[in-house]
Amino acid sequence: MSITGVARIFVGRPVHPVGDDGRMALSDHLRELRARILKVAIILLAGLLVSLLFFQQVYDIVYGPLKDARANLPDNSGLDTTQGPAGGLMLYLKLCGFASVVATSPLWLYQIWAFIVPGLHAREKKWTRVFAAIAGPLFLAGVALGYLTLAKGLEILIGLNPPGLTNLVEFNEYLQFFSRTLLVFGISFEIPLFVVLLNLAGIISGKALAAYRPWIIVGTFVFAAIATPSADPFTMTIMAMPMVVLFLVSEVIARSNDKRRAKRRAALVAAAEA
Repeated sequence: MSITGVARIFVGRPVHPVGDDGRMALSDHLRELRARILKVAIILLAGLLVSLLFFQQVYDIVYGPLKDARANLPDNSGLDTTQGPAGGLMLYLKLCGFASVVATSPLWLYQIWAFIVPGLHAREKKWTRVFAAIAGPLFLAGVALGYLTLAKGLEILIGLNPPGLTNLVEFNEYLQFFSRTLLVFGISFEIPLFVVLLNLAGIISGKALAAYRPWIIVGTFVFAAIATPSADPFTMTIMAMPMVVLFLVSEVIARSNDKRRAKRRAALVAAAEA
């Protein structure tokens, strides 16, 4: 991919040639970026307001893994506390803000895609439409997997508390732990998608992915061990295994795309020699 093509992807619009004065017009790109950021802010604000209307339901969902973990512990360890006079208000805002980010993820991911797509060629736009449709569900699938495994991870962590000591759980810290875990799961599910995008851009080949497959698998488990806030083997394995499967799927897609690209190149050479 040429430098101009890379620049088109990052600025979001077709790049204009450099003028006689050596300057490029970036005002259109900046206005487009400002408009997209404003739309994302409006989407998140709307999601926050809706989440506030359903605060109790959101609270029950977030509190569920901790409640389930305690129910499975012999001494039912832990207490819920908040800090400061504004602790309740901050709890509302943090909880509903996180719910807004997750629930509206397909919409703000689309805004990111809409900013990038004007700078792509027609064939590239066709592929990015597919990926734009996949990115949101993949993110939500990662969040859902993180939520389903969180209770077991909490049970393991709280269960490591030495006898005679009580684990006091400050709810704001739990909410931070909860949100980090789910966001890491969601983002990790997007990584194989970017691998396929790099292959379509001609940066990574399927053959290279196959050659480095053992290192990629090891790196996936290392990433999962570092990225998961709990750092327990159960949560790390639950995150790493789907990522490995997604990487293998992305390798198959990349190799198939490379074969199709090689056939097209061979056809063009044959036509030129004819």
